Formats: sequence, structure tokens, C-alpha cells
Amino acid sequence: MAISLTEAAADRVRNYLEKREKGLGLRLGVTKTGCSGYSYVINYAEAIDDDDVIFEDKGVKVVVDPEALSLIDGTEVDFVKNGLNEAFSFRNPNIKGECGCGESFNV
Repeated sequence: MAISLTEAAADRVRNYLEKREKGLGLRLGVTKTGCSGYSYVINYAEAIDDDDVIFEDKGVKVVVDPEALSLIDGTEVDFVKNGLNEAFSFRNPNIKGECGCGESFNV
């Protein structure tokens, strides 16, 4: 089981945590929503719970709720800039389908 980061995503997280002067890493999970079933939830980790699963990639801790892990195992997190827009994006090998707008997925 693993969650990985591209160099762009790792740089973004490291730089943001440095500017905030607090935080332990990136927290990644899912929530039931959207027209396809699940949507990613991404935040900066302020604490680590006893049952969290922790991965480390490129010097960044990625904290995952164990209930979400089966849905996102193997996901690569990227950070993409397109003109004025910038956002994290996800390459999840478990996805069976996505909604038309790309905001939700199913497994």
C-alpha cells in the first residue's frame, strides 16, 4: 500500500508548510459526494491520529484515514499549474469511472 507525490506536489506541500510555520504534512482522504460516489479531501495535517496510516515520499508525510486507504491505495498526487489556475490532481489506479466534470469518482 502506498500513496506517492510528484516532485511538484512535494515542493508545494513543503513550501506551504514552511510559510505557515506549522503542520506535519498532507492529509488525504475521500468523502461520499458528487454524481459518481466519492470525492477527494485534501488538507494539511495538523495532527496524526492513532489509527492514521502514514506514508513518506520526497520528505513529505502523507497522512491517510485507514477507511479511505482501500479507495486511494496506489494514488499519485500531483500539483498542476495551468495559467492562473493551480490545484492538486490525482492519478488513482482504482477508479472505475468519473463524472463528466471530474469532481467525483467511483471504484
